Amino acid sequence: MTNLLYLYIHDTMADWEPAYLLAELVSGRFLMGPDQRYQLRLCGRTRDPITSMGGIHLVPDMTMDDIEAGPGRLLILPGGTTWLDPVQGPVLATVREILKTEMVVGAICGATMGLANAGMLNNRPHTSNDLVALKQFCPGYAGDAYYVSKPAVTDGNLITASGLSAVDFTYEVMKKLGVMRETTLEAWYHLYLTKKPEYFYQIMESMGNGR
Repeated sequence: MTNLLYLYIHDTMADWEPAYLLAELVSGRFLMGPDQRYQLRLCGRTRDPITSMGGIHLVPDMTMDDIEAGPGRLLILPGGTTWLDPVQGPVLATVREILKTEMVVGAICGATMGLANAGMLNNRPHTSNDLVALKQFCPGYAGDAYYVSKPAVTDGNLITASGLSAVDFTYEVMKKLGVMRETTLEAWYHLYLTKKPEYFYQIMESMGNGR
């Protein structure tokens, strides 16, 4: 089955949040091999063009209803300011069904609030921007006992993250997918966390030793 990365694009989408992940999975530059690369599919609530928070205009390739869930496939839900709007109801219903499969779902920032409000985080470990905010703004949320105060949390096929933690989000998703060598991933993570160039050379070394 083809490795597909479905990115849900929507008006006000926080376009920087999935950027690290897209760059690595689509380019494949540090993955274990070319067959690990992902093909990107832009998914919309409709096929109408959207405008991201940064003013980027994007046109969906397909709608969320067209997603074909399966092992090795990935759905990314970036943040934005509309996740608590009723218009996202059909999208969240699709996500609920996808979470019943083996497909990996990554939700960051406002997307975690949408999942929380829909009751999808009430019985599983998760994180978000802030527990107080979840309880205040998400009437459907009753999962405070499962809230974990970490930048990103993996539970089964769901990864959740704070909007301030795009690097941690990428790390958790990549670790879950298993498409990068462990030594490469650890060096990548520390490179972007610390900005120290020695970790770039560790990435290069890990790639050379494995081939």
